[in-house]
Amino acid sequence: QVQLVESGGGLVQPGGSLRLSCAASGSIFSISALGWYRQAPGKQRELVAAITSGGSTNYADSVKGRFTISRDNAKNTVYLQMNSLKPEDTAVYYCRESGYDGEYDYWGQGTQVTVSS
Repeated sequence: QVQLVESGGGLVQPGGSLRLSCAASGSIFSISALGWYRQAPGKQRELVAAITSGGSTNYADSVKGRFTISRDNAKNTVYLQMNSLKPEDTAVYYCRESGYDGEYDYWGQGTQVTVSS
């Protein structure tokens, strides 16, 4: 049974930073595509950042230059470093692990990020 567990969310002031972590167990992590998504109240879930098994990354335009996704295959963990946070970054953040041919698709339970003064 694959489990993804996010951590690192919380309350931060505008301009502050947070680092989210997502630890996977029971998966073939090193060959998976990984991503961070977020869902704000009343909005659809959206892709924030993604990283391939080879380390290529892509970001939503709204977070480019502020967020960085990375992975540590030895620890089965994917990270999202979030800097210069804005109130509009407030959302529940989810990590996702998936196969390139759609053969598997796993989600974490989410972690709340609130940016407010």
